Formats: sequence, structure tokens, C-alpha cells
Amino acid sequence: MTQSEQDMPLIFELSRPGRVAYSLPACDVPRRPADELIPSELLRSEPAALPEVYEVDVIRHYTELSRRNFGVDNGFYPLGSCTMKYNPKVNEDVARYSGLAKIHPYQPEESIQGALELLHTLQNDLAGLTGMDAVTLQPAAGAHGEWTGLMMIRAYHESRGERRSKVIVPDSSHGTNPASATVAGFETVTIPSTAKGLVDLDALRAAVGSDTAALMLTNPNTLGLFEEQITEIAEIVHEAGGLLYYDGANSNAIMGITRPGDMGFDVVHLNLHKTMSTPHGGGGPGAGPVGVKKLLIPFLPKPLVVKNEDGTYNWDTEQADSIGRVKAYYGNFGILVRAYAYIRTYGPEGLRAVSEDAVLNANYMMHRLAPYYEIPYPGVCKHEFVMSGRGLKKYGVRTLDVAKRLLDFGYHPPTVYFPLNVEECIMIEPTETESKETLDGFIDTMIRIAKEAEENPELVLNAPYTTTVTRLDETTAARKPVLNCACS
Repeated sequence: MTQSEQDMPLIFELSRPGRVAYSLPACDVPRRPADELIPSELLRSEPAALPEVYEVDVIRHYTELSRRNFGVDNGFYPLGSCTMKYNPKVNEDVARYSGLAKIHPYQPEESIQGALELLHTLQNDLAGLTGMDAVTLQPAAGAHGEWTGLMMIRAYHESRGERRSKVIVPDSSHGTNPASATVAGFETVTIPSTAKGLVDLDALRAAVGSDTAALMLTNPNTLGLFEEQITEIAEIVHEAGGLLYYDGANSNAIMGITRPGDMGFDVVHLNLHKTMSTPHGGGGPGAGPVGVKKLLIPFLPKPLVVKNEDGTYNWDTEQADSIGRVKAYYGNFGILVRAYAYIRTYGPEGLRAVSEDAVLNANYMMHRLAPYYEIPYPGVCKHEFVMSGRGLKKYGVRTLDVAKRLLDFGYHPPTVYFPLNVEECIMIEPTETESKETLDGFIDTMIRIAKEAEENPELVLNAPYTTTVTRLDETTAARKPVLNCACS
């Protein structure tokens, strides 16, 4: 138990009979018996055993619990491949404008022209940024965007009378890629990476065929490396009649520098909760817009926002070959507003600077950490890089132990053990929003932990020490989980 836990009595320990957190005036209308409103078998025979406390006790209890949560607003979050960067508060303000936050999807089109114009502009902005010809904003997350893109690929092949059943993925791909392909009804074929961490062209040539529906790829790839032969990769897939799907999880490295459409990709999704700095994970719903080349436009989800000759906007629902609606209404509108504000704030030059700074930060960190952790793919990385902690195994320390020890210094650990083709992998993405001082603080801590592993491995093996929950018996926790919150 930490000092903060000792200083904060549990809410049930504060309970005293007769204490109340609020009071309401007596009901001045006739009340019907509870059993007339709720089936008797669902009624309690006794009142719930809730704590009896004052309002201030409730507030302090939940405020203290909230402080135990970790987020990018209160610490460095170098989660590789997830682009956990600061969400500008101006975007939050814009999303809360009453004209945007208080409208309803079923309002008449003439009463929401501003919102429709925002969506139409965002569609065009994302199409220009990715080199696509059209964009749908409906998908609610990256994996949802993957599935949407794959369903359009499937519809495209079927419209040509082709029953292509296989989707190719590299061994360093995001786990959502094969999962999305499976849900979309495809079989996945995994191809190996070369010693340089790039797509093996010979393996790709051997894998493609008349049954190839698509290749799913991100560039730079999950190892933070740019696929130098991307145009040749595109030619191999296209010659076999397949399409190229771009996983946009790593778009933070290329904005304003290069575009998936120019590399030969036919479909792309963007994670607005990553690249465009909108709330991520528990901070709010995501958004995974999908862009397509002209050949796939007929299959886009409907409705689309279109601009009329008179300058007005409306929903287009007349797409005969559409795969249909993939999200209620039109995506997570509040997230789309935040992304619109982000793009408009930075502009083309600013977005390019975002990527350049992200790449600079990653290379700086990799260079400083190289003497202490193995770098399996040395050279220039993009927005993220991978290290290996296998050199620490001779001291009995593993990557997981390093991650646990980082918690004692107030850092969220980077991604560990992914991608799977790097032993004892540590995957770091610093993003562009962190200062050099923050980067140096994290680097110095990682160096300190490497030295601790050599000089005092037990210190690392038993970490963390300062967190609310210390080192767990992970095997027992997995096999015999305690599924209640009454423990202390």
C-alpha cells in the first residue's frame, strides 16, 4: 500500500449512519408503489449497502481515484505505434461550440449547412493529404476503417466477377490487419521481413496470385522504417490484380512530405485519434476515415456529403453500389470537428513540420539510447523506432521488467513485445509534441534502468515500488483473477 492510500481512507471506512451527501425536498406528488412499476422479483428486499458519507467525502474519493489515471496531459506517453500526443485544448473548445455540439443528425439539411460544410471540407482536406480521390468520415476507429476499406475491396472484386480470397500482410503488421481481414471474410497470408526489416519482395512475388485481394501495409512500417521499394511493391500487387491497402497508423511520419496515393495505394485509413491529435482510447471515441482512389468511389459507405452547384450541401444517399452505412448517423462528429480544427490550425506547412519534428525526436532518442540497448535495425528511422532488451537477459532482466521500473519514475512505458519479430522488443514513439527536456528525462531514466539491471538486477525485477498496485503475480492474476474492488 502506498502512502497516498494510507492517507486516504476508503469510502466505506468513512461511512457513518445518518450522514448524507445531498438532500431533496419531500415529494409533493402521489407516488405509486414500486411493485407497480418494477416486477417484484427484481425489487430488493433490503436497501443497497451503500456508504453513508458527506458530499465532500464522495468528491475527494473520486478525485483521488482520477489522479491515479495516466494520460498524456500529465506525463510522457511514448507508446510505440499509437501516436499518443498532446490534444490541443483549442480543438476541445471548438468542438464545444453550441452550433456544433448541440445539433442533431435528424435536423433538416438547411439548418445544419455549417456542419455539412465542415465535413465536406474535412473530406477534401484528408483526400489531399493522402493523395486519394474521395473520403468517407463514417468509420469510428482505425480497425473499423480497415474493415470498411476491405469491404470496399471485396465489393470491387465481386463487381468484376472475381472471387479473391486472400489478403497479404507482412510479419511486422499491426494485429488489427489480419483480424480485420478475417472479419471481412478473407484469409490472411503472412510474408517475412528482410534482414533490414522491410518487405521481402521475393516472398511477396511468391505469395501473390489470382486469389490475392489486397496487400495491407503501413509506410513507414511498424519498425519505423520506410519501405524503400514501395513503388515496386505496388507494381507486384497490381500486376496480380490485387489492390494496396494503407494502414494509416503511422501517418504522423509523412504528413506534407509524401502521400500514400503517390506510392501506389488504392485505399487508406487515417486514425484521427492519433495523427490529428483528437482524444485517444478512454479519452473519447475515435475516428478512422477511409480514402479511396476513383475505382473504389462507387463502393464508399453512404451517405456522403456533397456540394451542390448553388453552394449548398446535402447528404447523397443514391449510391447504388455502396457497401451501405457502417456507422450510425455520420461518424463521431465531435472527433471530426477536433480534427478539422487541428488541420486548419497547422495548415500544409505546419503539418509537414509536425512530421519532421516527430522524425527528428525519434532519431535523437534512438541515437542516445543505442549504447545501452540493442538497435536491431540501425540507421535512420521515421517517427518511431524499436530497441531490444535481450542484452539485459544475461542479468536476469527482461523488457517487461524495464517497463515496470519506468513506472516508478512517472513514465508510461512504451510498447513492449511488439512487433513480434523482434526479441524482447521495446517500441518507442516520442511524437512531435514533447520538448527536448522531456525526451532527455526519459532517456536518462532508460539509461539508469539499464545500469540498474547490470549492477542491481533485483531492484528492477521487483519494480514498481511507488504505484498504487505494485508487482503482481501475473500468472496467478491471469488464472485466478480477483474481480472485485473491495481489496486493499
